[in-house]
Amino acid sequence: MTQPSQQVPAVSAPVEHGRITSAILDFVSQVPDSKVGNSKEPASEARRLANRAAQRAALTAGSLALPPGPLGWLTLLPELIAIWKIQGQMVSDIAAAYGRHAALGREQMMWCLFRHTAAQAFRDLVVRMGDRLVFRRMSHSVAQRVAKRVGVKLTQRTLNKGISRWLPVIGALGVGAYAYYDTGQVASTAIEMFEGEIAIEGDDETPKPERQAEPRRRMADSLIDKAVTGAARKVAGTARKAAARKPRKPKTD
Repeated sequence: MTQPSQQVPAVSAPVEHGRITSAILDFVSQVPDSKVGNSKEPASEARRLANRAAQRAALTAGSLALPPGPLGWLTLLPELIAIWKIQGQMVSDIAAAYGRHAALGREQMMWCLFRHTAAQAFRDLVVRMGDRLVFRRMSHSVAQRVAKRVGVKLTQRTLNKGISRWLPVIGALGVGAYAYYDTGQVASTAIEMFEGEIAIEGDDETPKPERQAEPRRRMADSLIDKAVTGAARKVAGTARKAAARKPRKPKTD
């Protein structure tokens, strides 16, 4: 009889990128609130928040990676979502520490969470101008396209995680270590963003047609007023001169 193979069995992608794409869109639809106040030393506070979140992410990912084999595959998508929640709350808290929570929207959250995973997905959406990041507002279709590109990258990563499920304990340690590193990358992106300037294309950079037309209207009205006033003065002057030249009627006895 042949001995059963001790090799890790071949596996297919444990989570389809379509499900990850939907999970990303659902997750970034709302920015989490923060109870962190505006800090006098935001950089130090941000590092403290990042270390705490990285430890939580490592513990969460490692715990969910403990079930071996196919049973462990069932925890892959819940693991991703759990890590995103920790990282998303961290980004929200870092924004609050810098006093910039109002500037945190869907575009900025996606940038912080997934820039290090799929930077090319944001190539046409985020422009760096020195220390300034200019974001383009994403419609639902654009957000879906970005999430799909990120989902493809994350699917490739979850395949490696799926294989690690066949190596209990050792695989869980590796998954936890990567979650710690990944959370640190998200924190670095968030700190870099909030230490610089953030702009939304179309809010201030590109004047709206109404704003462009308003100065022209005022200028035209001014020119018309001047022209009318000048013409009125000319007419009045001509009338006075004509009246002065008009011969008086002779007196009759």
